[in-house]
Amino acid sequence: MDIKDLPPWAQAQAVNQIMARQRRSNGRSRAPSPALPDDEEEMPRRTAAKYHNRKAVRITAEGNTLEFDSQKEARRYDELALLLAAGKIRDLKLQPEFTLLEAYTTLEGVRVRAIRYRADFSYKRATEPDCCGEVHWLPVVEDVKSEATKTRVYAIKRKLMRERLGIDVREV
Repeated sequence: MDIKDLPPWAQAQAVNQIMARQRRSNGRSRAPSPALPDDEEEMPRRTAAKYHNRKAVRITAEGNTLEFDSQKEARRYDELALLLAAGKIRDLKLQPEFTLLEAYTTLEGVRVRAIRYRADFSYKRATEPDCCGEVHWLPVVEDVKSEATKTRVYAIKRKLMRERLGIDVREV
């Protein structure tokens, strides 16, 4: 006999009994998915993004596809790409990684992983000409942030970037 052959009230009762049995056996349960007709397939579930952001895709002039974690980050890339084309910035890098503390092994032999910070963008911007007429290129590190993404871990890593590497992270 199949559950589908039972009347609706009996199906609900059977599902409740199955869920109770699963809770007793492993401590947690998920509600069973409703039975689908043979001609329908179950759609894969999409999990919500942690910060409710929507991913964005950009295609470069060379035909490469770039995927960004948020619409805001993609818009900032568009702005930086225009500045790069205009010659106002150079050496644009996406997702550059900085090592804040190297990995090491304690005296007891425990391996401690390195601490790394991954920014959204880094590039060099030109300064105004100095007294000799020379233009210098200063490094800039940017991170696209919202109030929700300004976590405690981010704040610590931002302070370490300044203290260890002498780099101020610019929030956009």
